[in-house]
Amino acid sequence: MKVIAQSMEQSADELNTADGQLGDGDLGVSMIQGFRDILDILDSLPEDIGMAIYECAKALTKSSGSSFGTLMATGMMAVAKVKKGYTIIELEEVSRLFDIALEAMQNRGKASPGDKTVLDVIVAARDAAKNQSEGLTLLHSINQSINDTIDRFRNHQSQVGRARIFGEK
Repeated sequence: MKVIAQSMEQSADELNTADGQLGDGDLGVSMIQGFRDILDILDSLPEDIGMAIYECAKALTKSSGSSFGTLMATGMMAVAKVKKGYTIIELEEVSRLFDIALEAMQNRGKASPGDKTVLDVIVAARDAAKNQSEGLTLLHSINQSINDTIDRFRNHQSQVGRARIFGEK
């Protein structure tokens, strides 16, 4: 979570700029605050990984009123349910956990992969996580796949939400 929070801090301006093209331009601010709230509770998280993920999802929604934050928290809560009672996440199950998050986020947001939403990068991360047996390779593969997906969808037209009004932006 610390690495993700640091990444959000570093990407805030980029997120705000991208969000400003289609919305109110505060996604970076919302995500920074949400992940700062997660950092604030890290030392008090339980050993139970499911409960820890659940608490992180609650912290994220506490200050992030964005629809993106809500969708992220929805995915996290779905994963938290299946990991309740466990103390670790095995590398071999990461892909399945992305699937669980994806399904919950689809149900909540009513979008589908291919609509130019966050779901497209969740699918990319899920696919990149398949058959990975080493942590750093997994993270590199997921990161590369997400970046490739963003590049691939950059000129596609948004299909859902406020972004669809702006066409190919």
